[in-house]
Amino acid sequence: MSAPTRPEPAATGRRTPVSTRAVVGVGLLVTLLLAGVLSFYASSHPDGLSAVAARLGFDTTARESVTAGSPLAGYRVADIGDARLSGGLAGLLGVVVVGAVMAGLVLLLRRRPASGGRTAPGAPSAPSTDPDA
Repeated sequence: MSAPTRPEPAATGRRTPVSTRAVVGVGLLVTLLLAGVLSFYASSHPDGLSAVAARLGFDTTARESVTAGSPLAGYRVADIGDARLSGGLAGLLGVVVVGAVMAGLVLLLRRRPASGGRTAPGAPSAPSTDPDA
């Protein structure tokens, strides 16, 4: 007599769980793809603030930004001759910088157990794995 086999997940209607790493990885790839490719097609027209300033007549009072000489000024990477490539790289670098800041904040602000293995006041406690408890 053979041992009973487990039914396939599709047969039971259950989904196989997707790991958090897979979701984050796919999300990161899609974000980088969109930032790199769509920034090639960014509008060459002035942004909304500049357009309103021109329409209302105070665009001539604008001063140069203190970051105007920076490597990513004007949504472009300095010293890259091709405008599309320069804009795409600026988009990719923007995603990387924002992602690094976000990851740093997550690591800094995540909940950690207090010293002695106890949870912080008000934090939910983990269920006990002790069978005698």
